[in-house]
Amino acid sequence: MARGRPAGVENASVRLYLASYLFGDRPERFADLVRGNRRGWVIANALDGLDEDRRRRDTRTQIAELSRLGLDASDFDLREHGPQDVVEQFGAPDFVWVRGGNVFTLRAAMARSGIDEIIVRGLRADEFVYAGYSAGACVLSPDLTGLETVDPIDDALIASDEVRFDGLGVLDRLLLPHVDSPGHPESDALGRIVERCTLRDQRFWALRDGQALLIDGSGTAIV
Repeated sequence: MARGRPAGVENASVRLYLASYLFGDRPERFADLVRGNRRGWVIANALDGLDEDRRRRDTRTQIAELSRLGLDASDFDLREHGPQDVVEQFGAPDFVWVRGGNVFTLRAAMARSGIDEIIVRGLRADEFVYAGYSAGACVLSPDLTGLETVDPIDDALIASDEVRFDGLGVLDRLLLPHVDSPGHPESDALGRIVERCTLRDQRFWALRDGQALLIDGSGTAIV
């Protein structure tokens, strides 16, 4: 396992499982990171402003998948919380699972609710595992610039009047999912972002569908 840690989190024991698509090929590696009562939240706000029926179906499906991994999850809808109550309502989960969708919609929902600061503080203190895929993984990057070619900011404005290009800064570089994944409709666009980053000598993580970035405190690996 290559040495490394996210730049935005000082505690070397931070636990992250960031997949390109859904749970990746090694979901047991995520489950192995979780401690305690193995209870946590699913955050699906990257789908805000879109089909609510699809959102509910997908959330139920992902809660069922988490259950098969031995994890007990419930939906934590950021639209229902704000800075005045989010700390109490979020509580002390053992993990959070953040699904994909539009990264700018997700970022705005995190900022509006105040969960962004809670996540960074919680990871710094190693209070829970952060796991997710696609937008749910990308949002931990230091900067989201360039991802607007994949996730339209107009879609984000349907759900929020704010578009933010700052990520949570937990990772030390941009994370790019769906790279070299012909079955995914965004693969070509993300490949072009990889090319631009390479030309600019900008560091990034590139994941194919099926892969995940695993950080467990002792180091970093793509699994």
